[in-house]
Amino acid sequence: MLGRMTISTRTLGSAAHGTALTVGSLGLGCMGMSEYYSATNPTTDEESIATIRRALDLGVTLIDTADMYGPFTNERLVGRAIAGRRDEVVVATKFGNERDESGARLGINGRPEYVRRCADASLQRLGVDHLDLWYQHRVDKTVPIEETAGAMAELVAAGKVRHLGLSEAAVPTIRRAHAVHPITALQTEYSLWSRDVEAEILPTLRELGIGLVPYSPLGRGFLTGSIRSTADLAEGDYRRTTPRFADDALAQNLRLVEVVRAVAERVGVTPGQLALAWVLAQGDDVVPIPGTRRVRYLEENAGADAVRLSPEDLAELGAALPPGAAVGDRYADMGPLNA
Repeated sequence: MLGRMTISTRTLGSAAHGTALTVGSLGLGCMGMSEYYSATNPTTDEESIATIRRALDLGVTLIDTADMYGPFTNERLVGRAIAGRRDEVVVATKFGNERDESGARLGINGRPEYVRRCADASLQRLGVDHLDLWYQHRVDKTVPIEETAGAMAELVAAGKVRHLGLSEAAVPTIRRAHAVHPITALQTEYSLWSRDVEAEILPTLRELGIGLVPYSPLGRGFLTGSIRSTADLAEGDYRRTTPRFADDALAQNLRLVEVVRAVAERVGVTPGQLALAWVLAQGDDVVPIPGTRRVRYLEENAGADAVRLSPEDLAELGAALPPGAAVGDRYADMGPLNA
């Protein structure tokens, strides 16, 4: 139990570009509170709300959602949780993965008129008068990024959005969007078993003064050591459809977890805390957003802020889990990524 202790802060973006955004060193991903991670004993909305409010108590200020989660229900849930505490929250949400009320997927949409509608709809569902950080969730390859970013910039000028972000965008797209309006953060998957960002994207972000917000920093829960086979995943859990969690790949990937477990035991932390501490050690411009629906896991994750890994620990982990070490793709369909 962390009591009233709060985590440290970091800055996304750049003061030089007018995009500096101060947040807690870790954020909270809220997707799983509404969808994707089915569980035998699912949490209630009340438990999820308690988790978000406890996050704020701990200084976990970056609360991450998206219009597609639910769909639409996750933004409403976050809105209920932050009611009365707006000045403590950095509200981050996303648009671009279009779904209807039934949950049907309608594709990726970056058309300016859609962008404008999404902003207003997210504001209404969240019950706020502005979005602190607003990402294009996936890049629409049929619409020039300049048109999408231009529409997003209009919302900044209108006072409806404070900071702009991209998610899973390629280096040329990042540069082109940043030329239209300075980008504060890029969100992408980054963890000990997903290190592709290090080759080109992370150096580009640092050149441009853009922060990195890693999602799935615990490898979708795999790096905690709690998943030993697909039998550990509930029916309906979307991880069952991803290549890295297929039986053959999972068996091979377990060797990576054993390295994390062994180093964590030596350091005196949990495997999850070690995995998060490694991500945090990659730079002060990196703010991971591990997701959880339960207060006890939130508090465990927040404890990673105090973990300081030695150069030897970092070298051991880096050598044992180099880029490309994980077996299997991150998603069954990699087409929409790195666009």
